[in-house]
Amino acid sequence: MGYCFRSLTNCSFLLLLFFLSSSCFTSTEAYDALDPNGNITIKWDVISWTPDGYVAVVTMFNFQQYRHIQAPGWTLGWTWAKKEVIWSMMGAQTTEQGDCSKFKGNIPHCCKKDPLVVDLLPGTPYNQQIANCCKGGVINSWVQDQSNAASSFQISVGAAGTTNKTVRVPKNFTLRAPGPGYTCGPAKVGKPTKYVTSDGRRVTQAMMTWNVTCTYSQFLAQKTPTCCVSLSSFYNDTIVPCPTCTCGCQNNSTHSGSCVDSKSPHLASVVSTPSKSNYAPLVQCTSHMCPVRIHWHVKLNYKEYWRVKVTITNFNYRMNYTQWNMVIQHPNLDNLTQIFSFNYKPLIAYDAINDTGMLWGVKFYNDLLMQAGSLGNVQSELLFRKDKSTFTFEKGWAFPRRIYFNGDNCVMPPPDAYPYLPNTSSQLNISFLTLMIALLSTLTFFFAHV
Repeated sequence: MGYCFRSLTNCSFLLLLFFLSSSCFTSTEAYDALDPNGNITIKWDVISWTPDGYVAVVTMFNFQQYRHIQAPGWTLGWTWAKKEVIWSMMGAQTTEQGDCSKFKGNIPHCCKKDPLVVDLLPGTPYNQQIANCCKGGVINSWVQDQSNAASSFQISVGAAGTTNKTVRVPKNFTLRAPGPGYTCGPAKVGKPTKYVTSDGRRVTQAMMTWNVTCTYSQFLAQKTPTCCVSLSSFYNDTIVPCPTCTCGCQNNSTHSGSCVDSKSPHLASVVSTPSKSNYAPLVQCTSHMCPVRIHWHVKLNYKEYWRVKVTITNFNYRMNYTQWNMVIQHPNLDNLTQIFSFNYKPLIAYDAINDTGMLWGVKFYNDLLMQAGSLGNVQSELLFRKDKSTFTFEKGWAFPRRIYFNGDNCVMPPPDAYPYLPNTSSQLNISFLTLMIALLSTLTFFFAHV
């Protein structure tokens, strides 16, 4: 009886551990092994009090190494804790004003319980700007351009309380960039931000500060992949394409009209009528149906070096990829000697492991990946120094382990499909066997006629 009771207790304990571990898995959904500390931090600084509320500066810092926010930009939302209103804004605006009919005289900028805020466009009048605003919601990644990895706006809030004890932090923060993908945690009150004057002789601080952390998950952003990888090499005539139906299939009835034949006579009319509210890709009809393909070609082999050509092709007719970037994971990146026409920086997420690097275009040269067509590609070559202890062309070693484009993991071909190195030893064995057979046949014939 005691044995059965102990077994029941152990089973209950194991079930409890299972449910606890299952609940923990959801919190790591947005974890990125190549950028473990990457996130977007929203800092809300109350800089002054008003008769019925406060004025705050809200800044979004993109601490992600290689994931940026491209056009049409970010949309930030939240839910007020009380009955707050937005009297005015600088550097941004809400998408809707809401019902402000109870106000007489001065009408607030927004009366919605759950406002949505967007950045102002470049060219906004100076009297409506603040620092780090008005870039159309575009925020660069931390590695590419730290000076443009932040976006700010100023907000005047009413009916909010006028002391640290009466102000309530907003709830349910959301961030779209421009679509889904980010999950934001609760606002946490922290130490007030300190500001140093331009002459460096005085330090001031905010009245109150709270922070919100948002993390990205590719699974939340889209249900299907956005890019794929194809492979080839100089030592094998086989070109390994992207896996079929990687990002969708042409005969998918639920996505009719989602691809366009590049030879269609109506191509120009289809491409020239984009929808401002629809950012779904309109791709060229291919076997993989991906908006972006990255091709890795092992080009040349030298005595002490080897060379690779990388080509990024855009199959999306609705998107010009500005400030694009690519992340490659390969064991020989620790001996990358030279790269042509791309910028490069190693990403060392873990000490002593230098197998990951980020590449992006040169400004005003190839930092814009044009929409699908004859100009919709960029390419470069990489020169590696051989490490005799690890270098080999066998078993697919020369091909990357993982590739990201604009922060999304690209689908690789299956390892058994990689271009293989011809087995010269087997060819030599066959030649030697043929020679031996010929020799024995000759000797047999000779001795038979002696």
